[in-house]
Amino acid sequence: MKQFCIAVWLFLYAFAATAAERVDLELVLLADASWSIDAAEIRLQREGYIAGISHPDVLDTISGGYYRRIAITYVEWGDENWQNVVVPWTIIDGPKSAAAFAQKLRRAPRLATGPNAIGSAIAAAQALIESNQLNGTRKVIDFSGDSANTWNGILIHVARAAALRAGIIINGLAILCRDCNGRPVDYDLELAFETQIIGGPGSFVVTADGNTSFAQAVLRKLLLEVAAAPGEITARR
Repeated sequence: MKQFCIAVWLFLYAFAATAAERVDLELVLLADASWSIDAAEIRLQREGYIAGISHPDVLDTISGGYYRRIAITYVEWGDENWQNVVVPWTIIDGPKSAAAFAQKLRRAPRLATGPNAIGSAIAAAQALIESNQLNGTRKVIDFSGDSANTWNGILIHVARAAALRAGIIINGLAILCRDCNGRPVDYDLELAFETQIIGGPGSFVVTADGNTSFAQAVLRKLLLEVAAAPGEITARR
């Protein structure tokens, strides 16, 4: 009887894995929308990701993957009660799907605010990955923010450890936008990201230090995330 139950469980597990849509990457774009982020910085982040996911180099890289498609969702985070999906899971497999994603992201209102709850944001991103109907070769949380401080919610190290145990990689985009609110002046933001937030094989931090470089930083980060096989990226700034 025990062997029969095990056989049934394995069959159901295999069926679920087969039924889930296979993609090369499951990517949560976890964008800072806390109190330190003003309306201009919300637009800066969104337009950066719109330009990045629609860029010919990114689309070419996606088409070069084994399944030739990735899945992304855009989430804005604030305090422990604000981790809201702006654009739900979307399959990106070419210019048309990228344009549809961009249109939804550009039209949506701001969906989060409050003091930083970074750990809660990471935990929410993990839940989105684990509850979807996708079967990705790689699973990545793409965390962006202009601060590594957290004031409420789940502790960062607790959420980070849980995500890493689940096989999820956490990458970081450190926003050092001098024209925006919230630039930290008393600590090294990239170092804080590297030591406290990112993790997993090949995890890395990319820095955006101005309005012009933000889109470039997003593009570089997306290319690294889409193209990399497990363990092939090394930490870098």
